[in-house]
Amino acid sequence: MDNRRRVTTAGSVIAVLMLAAGCGSGSDTARNVNSVQPASDSKALGGGYDSGYGSGSGSGYGSGAAPAGAAGSAGASTAAAGQLAVREIADVGSVVTDSAGATLYRFDKDTAKPPASNCDGDCAKAWPAVPADDASVSGGMDPAALGAVTRSDGTRQLTLAGWPVYRYAKDGGPGEAKGEGVGGTWHALASDGKKAIDKKGAEKGGGAEKEGKSGDELSVSADAKLGKIVVDGEGRTLYRFDKDSAWPMKFGCLDACLDTWKPAAAVDKAKVSGINSKLVGSVKRPDGTEQLTIDCWPVYLFTGDTAPGQTNGHNKQGLWFAVTDAGKKVPAGGAGG
Repeated sequence: MDNRRRVTTAGSVIAVLMLAAGCGSGSDTARNVNSVQPASDSKALGGGYDSGYGSGSGSGYGSGAAPAGAAGSAGASTAAAGQLAVREIADVGSVVTDSAGATLYRFDKDTAKPPASNCDGDCAKAWPAVPADDASVSGGMDPAALGAVTRSDGTRQLTLAGWPVYRYAKDGGPGEAKGEGVGGTWHALASDGKKAIDKKGAEKGGGAEKEGKSGDELSVSADAKLGKIVVDGEGRTLYRFDKDSAWPMKFGCLDACLDTWKPAAAVDKAKVSGINSKLVGSVKRPDGTEQLTIDCWPVYLFTGDTAPGQTNGHNKQGLWFAVTDAGKKVPAGGAGG
């Protein structure tokens, strides 16, 4: 009996060591390791930093009940949309709002053709579906763009150009769009059903709109101070957080932290350039969305970066750092620091 127990224990230790060795080693097992569910005590890592730069307590975004008084709280979350309108929100663009001024959103994991909602359970607590009944449009919007889709619970959800429409529980009032970019998959709606942020970028740059996911590529950019750093497909700097953990995988950025630091969406390894694709993986966050990882570290976008190529988030509070082309964090003082 004792021999069998010792053999079993030794085998368990070896299995854990093999799993740990794969994470960040550059082997093909890296992505599998990155896909583990974060430890349940991860919220303890996030406390002690204010202003959204690393603060975080509670269950994590997208998985809990709506905060009291928020637009998505009890009652308001299931309220009819009323007359939709278009409102300009800084850094997001021209977004669709309901009659109370709450920003309306779409989810990249839904489909518009045919319309289908893939946000249920805990996801629907953070992203309440907007009812299809009693919705109309104001001047400048096409009434024909409105529609409905039947959800898994039998209720009818409003659609705009085929996309199921949601509110965000953490938007506290008119003019807020805290849900923009959450998980790399949630975006404020434009009047034609596209992403308001993409239309804003197209208008500013004069280029074609991008209908695919933001962050659907990964590359390396040469920064004068930081050296070669990893950026997403739109040229935005990616950051890692010292209060996260690569192994075991834990999140230090939760709740209010996510209003400032947006988890980067997972990418297709076939679209990675300038960095070893074996260092690229993903991890499931508490709300079920997949976050991009580099060398097993979750990576984020900084809302303080308002244009491609900016690195305003580097060395924030001595905790947030850009990522090198080797998958490591850039020193606080830059490439030569």
